[in-house]
Amino acid sequence: MDSLIFSLNATAPVFLMMLLGMALRYLGWLDADLAEKLNRFVFRVPLPVMVFTDMATVDITQAWDGRLVLFCFGVTALSIVLAWAASLLLRDRSVQGEFIQGAYRSSAALLGVALIQNMYGSAGVAPMMILGCLPLYNVAAVLVLSLFGPERHGLDRAAVRRTAKGVATNPILLALLAGIAWTALDIPMPVILGGTLDSLGGISTPLGLMAMGASFDFKAASGRMGPAAAASFMKLVGFCALFLPLAAAMGFRREELAAVLIMLGSASTVSGYVMARSMGHEGTLAASVVMLTTLLSAFTITGWIWLLRALQLI
Repeated sequence: MDSLIFSLNATAPVFLMMLLGMALRYLGWLDADLAEKLNRFVFRVPLPVMVFTDMATVDITQAWDGRLVLFCFGVTALSIVLAWAASLLLRDRSVQGEFIQGAYRSSAALLGVALIQNMYGSAGVAPMMILGCLPLYNVAAVLVLSLFGPERHGLDRAAVRRTAKGVATNPILLALLAGIAWTALDIPMPVILGGTLDSLGGISTPLGLMAMGASFDFKAASGRMGPAAAASFMKLVGFCALFLPLAAAMGFRREELAAVLIMLGSASTVSGYVMARSMGHEGTLAASVVMLTTLLSAFTITGWIWLLRALQLI
């Protein structure tokens, strides 16, 4: 019972905020256009500010976890390969790129920070997990959407430039590197600046979750349900069942194992749908995967946390 209560305390507030966003859209207080703008705002301003603050106010020698970074990178790479192998079974190869991206790409930054904050009171090692997986998420997304698109033009120079620019200008990665540099140079954090950054970063979780909830269209979940269900199963159950035991065997515990869980088992990111549409894909499968994984992850993540808690691993 204690493990179940712990799990619900960690996950329920996150998904209730997303449900609030859906309710606000239903009431007409948030529309799709505003929700999209809020998603971009959270990704570009308060979330990077929170990541920067977390890194700039800790001892980098204690916060750095190279083993976790390498593990997250390696597991993400393996997940992409497994998603590609599963996509070979699709009858309709025109949605292969959307399937691969939906199966491996998580809302690790926003949901990871939110859940770990709920569980442990701070973002903890979430920035290390983000550093390990986020660059590869972006690079791989451009590659698979270019190589496995409906018309399959292949990877051209424009796609290469788009990938490089996307990684080099990613606000979360830039904030993470800036925070590491700040603490490595031992620059003091003025009280006024620190308070301002804390206030700005503090709105990232509630605002981002509400915007994410308001962004969804339930009608989209009815399209291409077979491939969407398969990708969602891989995203929420398959990769967790495969790689969480490996993480535990390697000695990851508490915040570290929770970060790995969120990386593996959180919902597919909304930005995956936006990217698929912008690169010439239909987008129906991408939207369906986002919708299904978001709805079902409220139950699957709670279940995984309960199991790991019962095993005294987190």
